[in-house]
Amino acid sequence: MATTYEAIATVTVGSGGAASIEFTSIPATYTDLKIVYSARNNRVDTTDHILIGFNGGTTSITNRQLYGFATSVGSITSVPRSVGYVNSASATTNTFSNAEVYIPNYTSSNYKSYSADNVDENNTSGDNGLWLTAGLWSSTSAITSISLTSNIGTAFVQYSTATLYGIKNS
Repeated sequence: MATTYEAIATVTVGSGGAASIEFTSIPATYTDLKIVYSARNNRVDTTDHILIGFNGGTTSITNRQLYGFATSVGSITSVPRSVGYVNSASATTNTFSNAEVYIPNYTSSNYKSYSADNVDENNTSGDNGLWLTAGLWSSTSAITSISLTSNIGTAFVQYSTATLYGIKNS
């Protein structure tokens, strides 16, 4: 069977920034979801966690992350809800982190797993990172909305963009 992707919604942050990126009224007509984003936030540092929420909630979400920075690698139980890192105000000017988040079986009555791969880039030694995340939302509810927020920063900056795709077998 061929797999088809269909863009459900795209959000591009305008001037002044946005506290979150939201996808609401997600239709139940697909088998899986995928979010692709390129983002930067206003935290006064080089990076910040980007967090995911489902159906307006921020609880019952856990994860484990593998990471690589310059010459160090590791595995951590990270900030709850993290899908990786986002470049911040002190990172190299105009660099955005990029990621994909995959959510299979989002309408099932089982707990919902997700995986993410994320890269952040900075022109200083040791600040470039790759993150692989495996997460679980311990809820049997179908996913009808998804939010992306920063952990410490208060807003995504202008030109941060995210697209939600529906995936189905045809």
